[in-house]
Amino acid sequence: MSKQHFVMKCGGSTLAALPDAFFEELREMQENGIQPVIVHGGGPAINETLGKLGIESRFVGGLRVTDEATLDVVEMVLAGRINKEIVRKLQKNGAKSIGLSGTDGSLIMVKPVANAHDVGLVGEVTGVNASLIKGIIELGYLPVIAPIGIDEAGQRYNINADTAAGAVASQLGVDTMIVVTDVPGIMRTVNGEKVVLKQVTFADIEEMIQSEEIYGGMIPKVRAAMSCLHGNVKEVLIVDGSIPRVLSRAVTEGNIGTRIVRE
Repeated sequence: MSKQHFVMKCGGSTLAALPDAFFEELREMQENGIQPVIVHGGGPAINETLGKLGIESRFVGGLRVTDEATLDVVEMVLAGRINKEIVRKLQKNGAKSIGLSGTDGSLIMVKPVANAHDVGLVGEVTGVNASLIKGIIELGYLPVIAPIGIDEAGQRYNINADTAAGAVASQLGVDTMIVVTDVPGIMRTVNGEKVVLKQVTFADIEEMIQSEEIYGGMIPKVRAAMSCLHGNVKEVLIVDGSIPRVLSRAVTEGNIGTRIVRE
């Protein structure tokens, strides 16, 4: 893993529940020359806001069906609310931070996904302005990125947060993506006890889903982590954000949580 940068993907609801110590650790890492980049989601908050507005949430193949009205809400919640909540929490704990969406400075360029006729304004990442991210880091700020993209014509798109995070990590030259969640990793029952698996492949995961060792709410978490394996990213590390000093341990030791590799 690059010691200059690391990219962390986290859901908005998970980040909101993390203790101040987690954000203090990010500040310490920033001060010690290990530069975090955060890409966040916010699915539950988007669903809640859409529901209040009487707009139905629909998904096809794990992607949110997004028309212009839905996209207004997605952008408002991700870039206007959750992004700024994270920035405020970082700054409260002493970290200098700047919040961006992928449309700012054409940070994340996209084209419509292949099944756009089914899902609408959902983007596939075609490029990431890594020099903008590095410039923000060089100014001493921690970038917090909301997954909204833009195309050459200026049309904005909703982007799956996991694939956005993987694309950012790939363009920054980061080998390992850290996915912060509320579980210690992928678990398996061995001799009647739950143990965290240190490393799994895609084939292992599919086998465990078929055997129902991975079930319920863990399935989307694992599939989301798999979708972070994008471009140059070689592995994804799933960790529990509530564990003390989890990020430092993930970056320097790498022996925490579950490592997902393609093969």
